Amino acid sequence: MQPSETEKSSVPSIATHEVEPHVESFDKDLAAAIVPEHAQDFDVVAERRVIRKIDLFLIPWMWIGYGFVYYDKAILGSAVLFGMTKDLSLSVVDRSTSPPTTSTSRLSWATSMFYFGMLAGLYPMTFLLQRFHLGRILGVLVVIWGTVAMLTAAVTSWQGLFAQRFFLGFTESIIPTAFMCIVSGYYTQQEQALRHSWWFSSTGAFTIIGGALNYGFAQITGGDLTRWQYIYLLAGALTIIFGVACFAVPNSPVSAWFLSPEERVIAVERLRKGQTGVRCQKLKISQIKEAALDIKIWLVAFMMAAAYTVNGAVSGFGPLIVSTFGYSVLDSILIQFPLGGLGFFLILLTGWLSSRIPNIRLILLVFCCLPVIAGCAMIWKSAWTYRAITPVAGYTLIGFFGPVVGLIISIAMGNVAGATKKSYTAAAIFVAYCVGNIVGPQLIKTETLTRHYPELWLGLIICYCIVIALAIILYTVLQRENTRREALQLNEEDRDRMAFMDLTDKQNPYFRYVL
Repeated sequence: MQPSETEKSSVPSIATHEVEPHVESFDKDLAAAIVPEHAQDFDVVAERRVIRKIDLFLIPWMWIGYGFVYYDKAILGSAVLFGMTKDLSLSVVDRSTSPPTTSTSRLSWATSMFYFGMLAGLYPMTFLLQRFHLGRILGVLVVIWGTVAMLTAAVTSWQGLFAQRFFLGFTESIIPTAFMCIVSGYYTQQEQALRHSWWFSSTGAFTIIGGALNYGFAQITGGDLTRWQYIYLLAGALTIIFGVACFAVPNSPVSAWFLSPEERVIAVERLRKGQTGVRCQKLKISQIKEAALDIKIWLVAFMMAAAYTVNGAVSGFGPLIVSTFGYSVLDSILIQFPLGGLGFFLILLTGWLSSRIPNIRLILLVFCCLPVIAGCAMIWKSAWTYRAITPVAGYTLIGFFGPVVGLIISIAMGNVAGATKKSYTAAAIFVAYCVGNIVGPQLIKTETLTRHYPELWLGLIICYCIVIALAIILYTVLQRENTRREALQLNEEDRDRMAFMDLTDKQNPYFRYVL
């Protein structure tokens, strides 16, 4: 509804400045270049227009980008069904036993090597991203990532695959932390959960899209290359195209070319109340020390590590596990669709609920853990007869892990302030993500197939019980701190002044934690 003329005239005009690149100081929040110390009023209709423009520019780009992140990891599970296991000697048959046993430990380590590479790259890539122009550094590194993905087709041995997976993870490590920091710098605390869910939902969507593409590649019967090589060539080529698009991403809302000068001021000014800041390109050791000692970051990191063990197993071994239920190679790929569809829907639903109902994120997280536990128990304890239904139903329920992880991301980034501390937190969350993904594949012991991989399902059930316990502890910690801060006698004028001083959540008494 359009405001009346009286309403329009009651909104003071806001000061605007054209921002040259040299104005964006490395020492303080970039917001200080275009807004004064004290808050300015702005038209709510104009704010909605600004949010819509930001959404239309950033969200599709991030959705596609994280979809590629998920796809080039998950296609390993399909590639092994298309002959990669034999071509690269990823399985070893021990004929000294009777009957002979097959070990897939090389495949497990190939899955894990990606995350070792990501572990090595997370902190240097994240701080590189903070220090230099966001779009340019992303563009260069994503093009390199796409090139490395295409080179998978040239691998001829399991040792070569290990090396390729390590460097793939190293170059790809910049994407998730970049997206987390971008959302934190463009959106309010209340808006962040929904926006995180939008880009993270591509994990579910690309499970379906990737599965459809892989199903198409399964029809290839000729050509000079194997089917799994064609998959990696396509994934890498699409990633390079995405990398070129990254060069168009602005450094911050302060210099967003798709907004007018007045809209940039509104984009920044509306973030003042949340006290989370926009972007500061100076690395501050004091903020790193504070983050390293912050209990809530440790709690969230352990939650992420425990929650993501399921992905390490499902993304690399999902189709292989389903094939043991008596389904063909093509059926095993198609059965990934319900898993992806459920994850896609639930990530969006929990994001929407979090944006509508205050302080519901940790409660939703706990409830989403329960179906994952049930799904693991169903797979483990049901009969794996030919084309069994129960284990497939349980496998689909595991899709609830998607919203669990999406909520952990929004909780983590909505509860920190200070640019360097945000970068540290984003990297810490994905260090934990890597740990979970490294541990997951190691829980799969081929020799325990006849007993339905008991270590895997019991391990995942324990991990999700840990997530629930840590979520309850985190809720208590944040609630107590908010109660303490509400009792403080604070000056409202200082609230406006401190908003863009690049203070951390602990340094800023006006900051409030989201639950």
